Amino acid sequence: MTNVTISPGVLDISAISSTVQDYLLLIYVMERDGEPIVGSRLAELLGVTPPTVTNTLKRMTRDGLITMSQEGTHLTPQGWTAARTIMTRHMLMEWMMIQTLPWSKLHGEAHHLEHAISAMTESALMEQLGRPQTCPHGNPLPGCEQAVAHWKPLTEIEAGRRVTIRRIHELAEENAALLEFLEKHRLMPSATATVSEILPFNQTITLDVDGQLVTLGNAVAKYIFVEVHP
Repeated sequence: MTNVTISPGVLDISAISSTVQDYLLLIYVMERDGEPIVGSRLAELLGVTPPTVTNTLKRMTRDGLITMSQEGTHLTPQGWTAARTIMTRHMLMEWMMIQTLPWSKLHGEAHHLEHAISAMTESALMEQLGRPQTCPHGNPLPGCEQAVAHWKPLTEIEAGRRVTIRRIHELAEENAALLEFLEKHRLMPSATATVSEILPFNQTITLDVDGQLVTLGNAVAKYIFVEVHP
């Protein structure tokens, strides 16, 4: 069994492989949002085959990180604690690099660094960065979910409304090309836009961003959360 030691205020995740840590992050996000943990969906997001996912989930079950039954796949308390620690470190790495790398590159680069930092470094960065509640993409650090609770997905906004983009959901962050597209068209947290047109028949939403029209499919728009202007 993986030796994940949980003691007051400290979690040793060094025994968890980087691959399993990546799985824990996605399962954490999906379970947090009430989305079923489906092997095919994990395979799509991770860019691996379904049999690879099946084998990894079996190892995670063996190691006490998840449970699998007819009721679905869920994180154990141990898995949940590990996932929250990894997510926090990932988001702190994004903040650490924000002055160095393009916004669209932060997520991918943080994946390489999140596995390496210690609990001491995590605590130091948290204080140095002012205990942020969200990552640079607007997603909540574990325990700060209420900070984003009132933001709405673009798919729920009426045409003509003025909005401020606040959050690009974690599952959209897995698509590097999408992040580059959003950065190129300035569709990032704190940007303002007007919902110019909604076409239900082809499931698209067009935004006016400082006079530039940008059209998004609903499959993308549902992962962009906004604050609606009065």
